Amino acid sequence: MIYARKPDSPPRIWDPQDLLEGHEPKLRDYYLYSSKWRGRPPSHQELEIIRQEEAGLDLAGLINQGARSRPMHYQMWFTEEHPDMCSLGPTRNWLEYAAELISQNFETCNVMNLDTAGFMLQHCATHAIRDFIVDERSRLGWLDTQIRVYPFLDAIIGVSSTKEEGAWPRGRMVVVEPSQLDQVRLVCRFPLHEQPRLADTKHVRKLLQAVEDSGRVLVSDGSTVLGIAIGPMPGAYLAAQFSGTHGFLWIKDDLVCSFADGRFHSSNLRANLVQLEEQLLETDMDMEKQHSLMQIVSLMVNRVRDRKHGCTLVIDTGMDRLSMSGQHFEEPLDLQESSQLKLACSLAKLDGALHLCRDLKLHGFGCLMDGRSVPGENRARGARFNSALRFTAEHEDIVVVVVSADRPVSIIKNGVELTALCRFGQIRGLSRPPLLAEWVMS
Repeated sequence: MIYARKPDSPPRIWDPQDLLEGHEPKLRDYYLYSSKWRGRPPSHQELEIIRQEEAGLDLAGLINQGARSRPMHYQMWFTEEHPDMCSLGPTRNWLEYAAELISQNFETCNVMNLDTAGFMLQHCATHAIRDFIVDERSRLGWLDTQIRVYPFLDAIIGVSSTKEEGAWPRGRMVVVEPSQLDQVRLVCRFPLHEQPRLADTKHVRKLLQAVEDSGRVLVSDGSTVLGIAIGPMPGAYLAAQFSGTHGFLWIKDDLVCSFADGRFHSSNLRANLVQLEEQLLETDMDMEKQHSLMQIVSLMVNRVRDRKHGCTLVIDTGMDRLSMSGQHFEEPLDLQESSQLKLACSLAKLDGALHLCRDLKLHGFGCLMDGRSVPGENRARGARFNSALRFTAEHEDIVVVVVSADRPVSIIKNGVELTALCRFGQIRGLSRPPLLAEWVMS
């Protein structure tokens, strides 16, 4: 966070996790060599949100949201922009809650409330998503809406956490504007006095079985389930796709967020293969083949994760194809053909690794990876992970993608895991934030 308490106060910075490291030159030019960011004091008591185009502060890999108020003249919040985020909107709305809490507590000068503000923010996810949905539907022209968003969000969490005969929910539920229900192709409609309320999650969960693995959907007006429909939906409808232990929330065709474990998340739950893409960029393969290989690997990894079984992909980028022990073909499988790509995904279930080469073909399956012991081995990670460390340490042109049965994906090259997590450390205590000028100089 970068803030200035009063219109003429020097800017201060609080960056306990070093998110802004590397952005010092741009922050210096924006805050120290210019005063446009100060703006005018708000003319009313409410928090004034700084629009993105007005802020003009675009830092790579970061999401920012600014605000002004009388107690806190200026504040700009920053958080990480992950490559697997569904939408940036809910996160920006969540930062608005942070800005509002800070302003309120600075106005009352209550240190106790300021200390508990962080705990309050942990429970603002649903409110941030609701605000984003309302704002986005308003932008699409639905200012005068009758849809109540909160009951729908509560129903999503309730249904997603409810098993029926031991099975997690699957299927789709949509909320349509009541004024447009005449455009919905209803297969059946429930009588008015028998329409299940969204708050009755057990009843809704049972009804969801009627649309499981089909083109049918449950249709709601935001309060009750009206019936079962098929075909396209009108207007800026909301849709919840239940996919077992997780699911996704949409506004029409735009992904808003995911949900799992009784909570909403910003992640799209797809595998993050950024490190693999970086490694392919360093090879001498042409850009078209790099792109095709990334698409093939991404599809295989995500399909394996959805089926909840592990696999290992050996990606051979060298000009001279490596000879691996395993099961081979008379003619390698062309992974650019849909049918053969599906077959390769099925072969991933077998023990051993799949051998993919730069010609976009699968040359073997059930392959064994061997090698001498290397530093960094971890017995807690299993045989796939440690074999990949040993194998890549002895073969320079090999990148190995290890998919665990519990969904984590590891990308390994030269005996090093490129996807090793660097977790944020716990913040202990809160010293006075330094001046931005001192921070930049240090």
